[in-house]
Amino acid sequence: MAVTKAVIPAAGLGTRFLPATKSSPKEMLPVVDKPAIQYVVEEAVAAGLDDVLLITGRNKKPMIDHFDRNIELELALEAKGDTARLEQVRHTSSLAAVHYVRQGDPRGLGHAVLVASSHVGDQPFAVLLGDDLIDPRDPLLEPMVALQQREGGSVVALMEVPHDQISMYGCAAVEPVDGDVVRITGLVEKPSVADAPSNLAVIGRYVLSPSVFDVLRRTPPGRGNEIQLTDAIQTLIATEPVHGVVFRGRRYDTGDRLDYLKAVVRLAAERDDIGPPLLDWLRGWLPDQP
Repeated sequence: MAVTKAVIPAAGLGTRFLPATKSSPKEMLPVVDKPAIQYVVEEAVAAGLDDVLLITGRNKKPMIDHFDRNIELELALEAKGDTARLEQVRHTSSLAAVHYVRQGDPRGLGHAVLVASSHVGDQPFAVLLGDDLIDPRDPLLEPMVALQQREGGSVVALMEVPHDQISMYGCAAVEPVDGDVVRITGLVEKPSVADAPSNLAVIGRYVLSPSVFDVLRRTPPGRGNEIQLTDAIQTLIATEPVHGVVFRGRRYDTGDRLDYLKAVVRLAAERDDIGPPLLDWLRGWLPDQP
C-alpha cells in the first residue's frame, strides 16, 4: 500500500527551553522565520505524504492555529498589497490535510505512535520527530518510503555518531545490504558505550508497518518507564524485514539549546536575503571575542 500518512509526535513539554516554552509550544520556536514544526510538515509533503497527524498535548493551540487560516491577517496583508507575506501565510494553511489528536497521558514515543492507530489504520506510515530537521537539499524520507514500498516491513533512519555519544541514542546492529541501505538485526535504546553494537544511531525518521500497533499494545514500559518505539521495532525484527537507511546529509537538532542556535545561524547564513550581511557581521564580531 502507498505511504500517504505522516505522524508527528508533538506533545512534549519542551522543558529544556524554559521559560520560553512555559506557554508556547517548543515546536513553534522560530528557526530563522519559520517555526520548527513547519519544516517537518514541509518535509513530509515533499516526500508525497499529504495527510499529516500531529500528536499534541496541552498548551499546543498556537501550533494548531499555525496550520489554520487566519482570515483577518490575510485581509490585512491583501489590503496593504503585501503579496509576498500573504503567500507565505496562505502556504502554511494549504500544505496538507493536517489533523490533530491529543496524547493525553504522555507515556513515551511508543505510546504517542500508538495514539495514531485509529487515524492510520492498516497502511504503512511515516513518523517524523520534530526535534530533527533534515535539510531539504539532502532528502531522507523519500528514499525511506521508496525502500519500504520495495521491501515491505519497516525502515529506520540511522546516522553515524562518535562512539562516545552512542549512549544518547537508540543504537542499531546491522548487516550490509547495498550502499547506505542495511538490514537491522537488533536495536538497543541508549546503550552504554561498551554494550553498543555499532556507532549507528537511530534518528527521528521512521516508515513503519501498521503491524507495529499490535506490538505497541503489548509492549511493556521500558527505559524511563515509558513505552519505547525502539522496543516495538526490535520485536518486529523477528517477523518482518526492518531496514535502515544511513543518512549522511545535513541534520539540525532543535531539541538542544546549543544545537538549536547552531541550526538558526547555519540556515540563516545560507539564505540569499539575509546570509551575506549576517556573515559580514559575524566575521567582524568574532575576532573581538575572547
